[in-house]
Amino acid sequence: MRLFIAINFNADTKSKLQALCDELRTVSGRGRYSLPENLHLTLVFPGECDAAQTATIKSAINEVDFDPFDLYIERIGRFKRNGGDIWWAGVRENKALSDLHKDLTSRLRERGFELEVRKFSPHITLGRDVVTKAQPRQVEPFGETVSRIDLMKSERIHGKLTYTSIHRRV
Repeated sequence: MRLFIAINFNADTKSKLQALCDELRTVSGRGRYSLPENLHLTLVFPGECDAAQTATIKSAINEVDFDPFDLYIERIGRFKRNGGDIWWAGVRENKALSDLHKDLTSRLRERGFELEVRKFSPHITLGRDVVTKAQPRQVEPFGETVSRIDLMKSERIHGKLTYTSIHRRV
């Protein structure tokens, strides 16, 4: 199974993120845009995992101790790529979010997972392979209180990328 640990959003936040996707789509020549139900913030990406690894990830998630915290989305930006950029919604700097990421990453590494070693850049992907003349910018901040994290399974079902929560930590 292809797995990732994520923060999923409530309907109001997803609606506002979808509006940013729609706005980007209208000013772009092309791109592949995130489906509303797939909008999330990835905390850790373990990747392909078997049943034993999945159980280990669930255990690590259950051990994480975090208090609910506020998360604010305040800008849209891009990762430049040849042939089209990845556009994203960025979050305000947040110590609780960074600490949660560090705790999860540490617990998984201690259990033998080889995770990417790069700076944590929390974002919500709006579109991939986007060609546009739009520029990164600030947006009116919006967000929600984060009180749960999910272990998500990523798969293609009838050609549609589908993310399903297989474990939730509240």
